[in-house]
Amino acid sequence: MGNSSLADAAAFRNAAATGQVGVDPDAAQTVLNKIRTGKDAVEALLNGAGTLAEPPKLGANPVGQAIAAKVSDRAQGGGDSYATALQNLLYQYEQAEQGILAAMKHYQDFEHDTVNALNGRA
Repeated sequence: MGNSSLADAAAFRNAAATGQVGVDPDAAQTVLNKIRTGKDAVEALLNGAGTLAEPPKLGANPVGQAIAAKVSDRAQGGGDSYATALQNLLYQYEQAEQGILAAMKHYQDFEHDTVNALNGRA
């Protein structure tokens, strides 16, 4: 599911960047605000994710030490970690934000060109 969401966000951004999508800025502002709120929340979680890297105290035996190291590594971004998942989510938010901004600009440019054409200034 994560890969599909990432691909969808990137496809939307690319479509908006190439002018295939336009969005009325007034209508899109609510969505843009929600994207930015989500992005800020993920950034805050990422900033606190480092505290999860403290290895748990599972004893001095080799198995406990290996598990503690694995937990610490995953928390810091290794493998399928919490930090990696948050970084992927942040990237998706950034792709969506860039797409919305590009679509808003495309809409404004199209509207401006249309007004000029109707006024005989194109």
